Amino acid sequence: MKFSHKLFTSLLLGSFISFSALAQESDTATESTQEELAKKLANPISNLISLPLQLNYDEGFGQDNGSMWRLNVQPVIPISISDDWNVISRTILPLIDQEGIPTKFDSDTGTGDTIQSFFFSPKAPTENGVVWGLGPVLLLDTASEANLGSEKWGGGITGVALKQAGPWTMGGLFNHIESFAGEDDRADISATFLQPFLAYVTPTKTTFGINTESTYDWESDQWSIPLNVSVAQMLKVGDQIIQLSMGPRYWVESPDGAAEDWGFRFQLTFLFPK
Repeated sequence: MKFSHKLFTSLLLGSFISFSALAQESDTATESTQEELAKKLANPISNLISLPLQLNYDEGFGQDNGSMWRLNVQPVIPISISDDWNVISRTILPLIDQEGIPTKFDSDTGTGDTIQSFFFSPKAPTENGVVWGLGPVLLLDTASEANLGSEKWGGGITGVALKQAGPWTMGGLFNHIESFAGEDDRADISATFLQPFLAYVTPTKTTFGINTESTYDWESDQWSIPLNVSVAQMLKVGDQIIQLSMGPRYWVESPDGAAEDWGFRFQLTFLFPK
C-alpha cells in the first residue's frame, strides 16, 4: 500500500507554520531544561504548547487483511482563564489512508472524524501532588469519505488525573461520547475511552512509556484494547525543540473485522514553551 507522502508533508509543514505563529519564542533554554520539558510532555494537560504528529499503522481489518495508515494531528494549546485555572484544548484530527476496508475492493484516503477536548484544570496540583482536568469532549463529523468516519456528531465528558513523582508519571485519561445527530442509516455511538499510562523520564531526556487506549462500545458490547509501548528522545534542532517517539503496539482485544495482532506508532512532536 502506498502512503500519501505529499499530503503528509503538506500537513506537517502547514501545521508547523501555524503553531510557530502561536509560539512566542522557541529559545527556552533559560526558562526550562529539556528534561523538565520531557516531563511536561508526559502530562497530557501541562502548560505547554505542543504539536504531536502521530503516525500509526495497523492491519488485519476485515476478511482480506485490510490495512490502515493513520496520521493524528494533535495540537495541544493551554489557555489561562484566571490566576488559578487553565483550559487545555486537545484536538485529534486524523488523516487516513486505508486499503481493503471494509472489503478488498475499497481504498480511501482523506480526513477522519475529529475529537475535540477541553480540560478545565487548576494550575496548581492538589496537596497530594495530583494534577487533574475535567471538561467536555466533542465528536465532529469531519470525515471526507463515508468509509473514513461515523457520519455522526457527538458529545460527552472527558477527564484526566495524574501524579508526577521524580522521573515517574502515572495516571489515566477517559472520555465518554454519545452521538446526537448525523446520518440515520449509520450506527449510533455510545463509547467509553480509557487510557491508563505510565512513563519514566531519564536524565538524558529519554522517555519510556506504556499505555492502553481501550474503547468499550456500548452499542455492540465489544472492547478494543491496543497495548502501546514507546521510547522517546528529546532533541534540539537549531532553536526548535522536538521529541521523536516510536514503538510497537499489540491488539489485546478487538471486534471482528477490526485491527488485530501487531502494529506500530511513530511520533514527531514540536514543542513551543512560553
